[in-house]
Amino acid sequence: MDTTPERAATARHGIPRLLHSAELRQVLVLALDGGIAFACFWFATLLRFEGAIPENYRITLPWFALILASVRILVNLAFRLHRWSFRFSGLADGARIAMAGAFGTGLFLAILYLLRNSGPPRSVVVLELLLSTLLMATARFSPRLAGLYIGSWTLSRRDGTLRTLIVGAGAAGEMLLRDLQRSNEHSYRVVGFADDDPSRLQHVVGGQPVLGAIADLPRIVRETRAEQLLIAIPRLPGRRIREILSLCADLKLRFKILPVSFLYFQERGAGAAMQDLVPDDLLPREPVAFGEAHASGPMAERTALVTGAAGSIGSEICEQLLRAGLGTLVLVDLNENGLYLGLRSLARRYPRARIEVEVADIRDPRRLEVLFERYRPQDVFHAAAHKHVPLMEAAPCEAVKNNVGGTLHVARAADAAGAERFVYISTDKAVRPASVMGATKRLGEEIVRSMARRSQTRFSAVRFGNVLGSSGSVVPLFREQIAAGGPVTVTHPEVRRYFMTIAEAVALVLTAGYGDYGELCVLDMGEQIKIVDLARHMITMAGHVPEVDVALEYTGLRPGEKLAEELLTEEEESSRRVHDKIFVADCPPPPLDLDARLEELVAAARLDHAPRVLQLLAALVPSYRPALRVLPDAAARTA
Repeated sequence: MDTTPERAATARHGIPRLLHSAELRQVLVLALDGGIAFACFWFATLLRFEGAIPENYRITLPWFALILASVRILVNLAFRLHRWSFRFSGLADGARIAMAGAFGTGLFLAILYLLRNSGPPRSVVVLELLLSTLLMATARFSPRLAGLYIGSWTLSRRDGTLRTLIVGAGAAGEMLLRDLQRSNEHSYRVVGFADDDPSRLQHVVGGQPVLGAIADLPRIVRETRAEQLLIAIPRLPGRRIREILSLCADLKLRFKILPVSFLYFQERGAGAAMQDLVPDDLLPREPVAFGEAHASGPMAERTALVTGAAGSIGSEICEQLLRAGLGTLVLVDLNENGLYLGLRSLARRYPRARIEVEVADIRDPRRLEVLFERYRPQDVFHAAAHKHVPLMEAAPCEAVKNNVGGTLHVARAADAAGAERFVYISTDKAVRPASVMGATKRLGEEIVRSMARRSQTRFSAVRFGNVLGSSGSVVPLFREQIAAGGPVTVTHPEVRRYFMTIAEAVALVLTAGYGDYGELCVLDMGEQIKIVDLARHMITMAGHVPEVDVALEYTGLRPGEKLAEELLTEEEESSRRVHDKIFVADCPPPPLDLDARLEELVAAARLDHAPRVLQLLAALVPSYRPALRVLPDAAARTA
């Protein structure tokens, strides 16, 4: 007896393989079609003659039925109805069944005409067509319908299933529902839709009713006892998402959203593509991407140096440059641990790129000269800076040494090494600054503008507002406070800020930098968002009720903070749009004695003479009015 593993496997699996092979299934489907046609023709004849079939018809009936069954099999074969997907069939497949039925009946009558046979009564032909089409469609669609009902019943009895409402009954919502119905590997039990289109109200989509408009969400959620909202409206504006969160603030819901790309969830399946709603979704702008097409030449032939490469903005600049095909990238930062982790991450994703890491302090001009001489970068992105407003109020000398002296050193090194372009990362806090940090960043812009007027290097500054999720920003703080149960601390109920995502801000920085638009580029930040609204929306997204489950606490404005930021001064108002999201500001020329005054300022900072530093800052930036110095423990208060 042969007991080899191969023979044993054949013995165990041979019959199941045969029974489940595609070819056998297709043969069985065609045989079923033939049997349906034969039986329906016989039954139609019985109905026509009320059970008493005349003798002349009784003799020819088997032959007519056999011809008709053969015709149905051949036509269904031609229409590929034997290659049926019982799981993914849809409306177009149902139409194919109807067309095959009509074509088969026509071919049957044509054969009878050629045989010069009058054939069965016309009523029998019509009745058979209706019965055969109905039964063939039932045989094909019933497994899917049965699967839907069984899946819905299974979900209703499974622990952990969430009663789910889909916002959006359009193409994306219908696709999402169908994907969820085909799979039981999720915890969503859909109970209905909400949609603002009046033509869809009270309709049924995929077996689920459209229960009302988005404005009716509180009522719908309470009536259906929904526990989760799936937002299935691609490219839904951030304003509308904020409205949905405000409507549902006291309902303790979970939120998920489809990504903006139809292709993305068509490839992965809409259910698998659902993402948790995040603060980035609240922003009112379309996503922006940077690519090689934005650069002036092949990126593979270029070398770029990024300061502050371990920070949020610097690391994203590195990521997008390598994604665009940059040949050589030099990462510079004083944070050696951040550089090491960044190098590992980038080297894993871009193994063909040349990536160099240099631990360096931008306050050390000699170290920078050595680096620039070694790598000779064509493109320099200066993102290194001290940016924490309250901490810099307590340490103005450190702010000046890093943000002013460091910028001077990097700019001069880039000029001496013959770099093609230098891009300085600025902030909206540089507009009529109320803080030391804002004043030093304003002076960084002045340095760039001064260098642009006398250097062969194309110097430019890019100004934008807050970046969601960056290190030290309010979003990670709010997440931490919400996870701890609160309170969530906000400085003032009327504080407003401009926000961008990290990816969006960096894509525009690179677009502006490689576009060589001018000395000062300002990014279109859209509308300002109230920080307290952001806090409430984040609490709602976490499934809590603001000021009930998680408290809000107002701590008062900190030194150097303003209620609202600006993007342009009065002198810069005559800006021009050079890109759908980028403006170039017309700036007055910097003072002729800027270099000497900056050297005096940096010298005072090196001596740690804070009063003198504040005095010189106020003289260099007329709109800046220094506040009383604060103690370090005051600067550490929560955001």
